[in-house]
Amino acid sequence: MKHFLFTLTILVAAPFIFAQNVEFKAANFKEKKDELKKAQDAIDKGDEAWKLGNEAVFNVSDYGLNYKKALKSYAEAQKFNPNNGELNFKIGVCYIHSTDPGKGIPYIKRAKELDPGCSPFLNYYNGVALQLDGQFEQAITSFKTFESEYRKADNFSKFITKRIKECELAQKAVNKPERVWIDNVSELNTGEDDMAPSISTDGSELIMSSNRSGSRAANEVGGYDYDIFSSTFTDGAWSFPKRLEGKINTASDDISNSISYDGTRMLLHQNTDGQTDIYESKLVGESWGEPKKLPAMINGKTNEKNACYNDDGYRVYFTRDNDDRANGMEIMFSSIQSKVKQDYMAATMVTPCNTKFNEGSIYISVDGETMYIASEGHESLGGFDIFMSKKVQGQWSAPVNLGYPINTPYDDFFFSPTANGKYAYISSNRAGGSGGYDIYKVTFWGEEKQAVVDIEDFLLASIAMPLKDNQIEATVAVNKKTLTVFKGNTIDAISRKPVEASIEITDNATGKVIETFVTNSATGKFIITLPSGKNYGIAVKAPGYLFHSENFDIPSGSDDNLVSKTIELKNIAIGSKIALRNIFFDHGKATLRTESNAELDRLVKLMQDVPKLVIEISGHTDNTGSAMINDALSQQRADAVVNYLKAKGIAATRMTAKGYGSGIPVASNNSEEGRQQNRRTEFEIKGN
Repeated sequence: MKHFLFTLTILVAAPFIFAQNVEFKAANFKEKKDELKKAQDAIDKGDEAWKLGNEAVFNVSDYGLNYKKALKSYAEAQKFNPNNGELNFKIGVCYIHSTDPGKGIPYIKRAKELDPGCSPFLNYYNGVALQLDGQFEQAITSFKTFESEYRKADNFSKFITKRIKECELAQKAVNKPERVWIDNVSELNTGEDDMAPSISTDGSELIMSSNRSGSRAANEVGGYDYDIFSSTFTDGAWSFPKRLEGKINTASDDISNSISYDGTRMLLHQNTDGQTDIYESKLVGESWGEPKKLPAMINGKTNEKNACYNDDGYRVYFTRDNDDRANGMEIMFSSIQSKVKQDYMAATMVTPCNTKFNEGSIYISVDGETMYIASEGHESLGGFDIFMSKKVQGQWSAPVNLGYPINTPYDDFFFSPTANGKYAYISSNRAGGSGGYDIYKVTFWGEEKQAVVDIEDFLLASIAMPLKDNQIEATVAVNKKTLTVFKGNTIDAISRKPVEASIEITDNATGKVIETFVTNSATGKFIITLPSGKNYGIAVKAPGYLFHSENFDIPSGSDDNLVSKTIELKNIAIGSKIALRNIFFDHGKATLRTESNAELDRLVKLMQDVPKLVIEISGHTDNTGSAMINDALSQQRADAVVNYLKAKGIAATRMTAKGYGSGIPVASNNSEEGRQQNRRTEFEIKGN
């Protein structure tokens, strides 16, 4: 495809290729002196921004809008005289340093045909154009020619070495692609820049940034500033992206960096008056709040961006432009000493992950053991590539390239995986896209899946024309998580309206509360991930409602699980009844197991909080065995719960115990699942 596109652009430009180089001189435009003067003035104006852009590239720093400004002026002169080698060269370089670098290829080609001596850097950028076009051997030759001819470029040697190495690595990578599919997610993309995808933990929502037409503010070069959008995954496709509600989008560039694992917070960076800083916005109901600038320990006097949360919420990773070194953006982290005070410690460099070139977006996996970064350095195939680093004995390992076709000679960054690690979303300006940066879906081909507990596979393997290769070999080493995504919403059992509730996750084996959070005030939604190999108690509480409990037993090795649950909360009214799913007895006995303590203590707390509450504790069994034994066992188990509550100081007059045996089933006894539902302990409010 790349070769076809290159050939097509050359054919379109054919009338100019064989034209003679035309200088911007009066002798060549005797009848158009006024037009010539305007063209020369436009070139002079463009050269001012061009020089600033070149200096930034040489210093590995942000060139901002300089090349866009230069291109805007050069375009005026190009209309007047399209057959000048130097001008074509400059336009080509401007495009190469844009978000759509492929557009620069025909201009560099034309410059070389018109005037091979138009710039001492022509062979360098000709090599870049060939590299983008996938002609790696020819690109290496061009780079080496530049290196031998332009002796003044001693300080430019690191760029030459880097480019030649990229071409050598790309040749090997293309010949041995990774076991993945890459799909352009056309529903999300436009002819402008669509990038910075952040996928929610359950894979149902995608946050992104775009400078598409209709964004709030136009910039000084005629384009639009970036705003933040969201899309939802419904019926196998992504919805048309809508600008986020609330105050999160401003008149400046607003670029999303990452969302928290529970989907309630977002890190982003904004550019204001040439200064880029990191901000945080919080989801309140259905609206994102006004972004708050992170403290000075993160946002210094230089530019900071590309922030992400650590798995425990006590650390933020980001990139910083260090003015004292010509190394571009470097990866740093800052740890928080107190979540309440939001006091961050001085930022520290992540040593193994930094190079002499720019580092980009960062993502930390849910388990905190894997970091995905974008970098122009390391063993890049060209532009930004995506790398993976593993935490080994508390330290990050040397980053490893994720390979082709995830990475290309173009920019590939903003890696955002789904919780199960089977899919990821990236940004890339590779050839064949809609224009500028596009969002792509990566589908990893793994080994045959293990048995799972419960799966809701909400994504398709491929929703467009995937890039396939019959010579695909080894599976790329991606992070394999063993966890369950527990998602859902809390609602009123009668009105069905959302209820804001607090959720408490307990490790039943230890009784330790491992996570507490509050569901969304407008929708009641929540998302959390739980590692396998544990038995969890989940308690849901809201003012004026009975608490709700769920129990999950996730065996070791279970993965790729998605549990979706609508939790119906009941008002504290006479007649309300609730099943205590985290009370456990020894088999066939009425002996309470220690895993029950957390649930029982929550019941104690409810009785203490509502001192007039009068309840009945009831025991229920399935229909296995004789009715007499079941009646006796259910009564004994109800008595055991009441005795526990008495021991905790709850007055006996407020409680009764009743065993119903198998007489009140809530599910069919024809299956093990149904029988398990019927084996339960309940309490019912008899007075309040």
